[in-house]
Amino acid sequence: MASKKKKNKGKKGSSSRRFFVLLGKIVLGIFLLSILLPIAYRWINPPVTALMVIRKVQYGSPIEKKWNDLDEISSYLPSCSVAAEDRNFLGHRGFDWEAIQQAIDERESGRRKRGASTISQQTAKNVFLWPKQSWVRKGGEVYFTFLIETFWSKERIMEVYLNVIEMGDGIYGAEAAAQHYFDKSAKNLTRREASLIVAAYPNPLKRNPGHPSAYVKRYASHIAAVSSSIGKIRFDEKSVSKAKERYKKREDRRRKRNDGKILDI
Repeated sequence: MASKKKKNKGKKGSSSRRFFVLLGKIVLGIFLLSILLPIAYRWINPPVTALMVIRKVQYGSPIEKKWNDLDEISSYLPSCSVAAEDRNFLGHRGFDWEAIQQAIDERESGRRKRGASTISQQTAKNVFLWPKQSWVRKGGEVYFTFLIETFWSKERIMEVYLNVIEMGDGIYGAEAAAQHYFDKSAKNLTRREASLIVAAYPNPLKRNPGHPSAYVKRYASHIAAVSSSIGKIRFDEKSVSKAKERYKKREDRRRKRNDGKILDI
């Protein structure tokens, strides 16, 4: 009897070890894939995103998209995107700490909540993650933002961003949006048209750049004005280096006011 019990315990122990070995291999495989995929997407254009699949499964939405290299997209669109979404895009390393601080301050004071996600964070979320907010997704967003800021150039981040972002029901990317709303190529978008598309970013399923509401028109005018003051976004080494220097100086002054802390919380 004793020998049978020992054999049974041995079998159970062996099964448990095999299970944990298999589990470990799966976790390791997922971890390696999470690194290799962002590296691969430095050169390979993402064929589909999680959001596209989710919209297709949930609502039966079509997937309208056509990849355009950045030089095939109107320069007004990157400029308007930076003006509205992330004015320090070229200077930060994925996270705009001043914007995060402002969002925290507004939330604590009970004022309107300010969005603090950078274009890099939005790109990471759009390509690798799902839309529903949670702490797990936020953690994944931080992780993938770090990876794309490490392996991609700012130019590549902007190119991917403008090709995968949701711009309407089943409409993804600049070319599909330009064709759908203005019946023209993304390369030929005017500043006004680009600003209308960007004004719809926060709620693309309800805002229509082709038939904008009064609010969207006003917001687009503001974006266009800021975009005009910013000028064309340049991704050459000199421009990016200068932007990083400006951002570092601003951050040094801000942290000095915060007694050296990244965030005052």
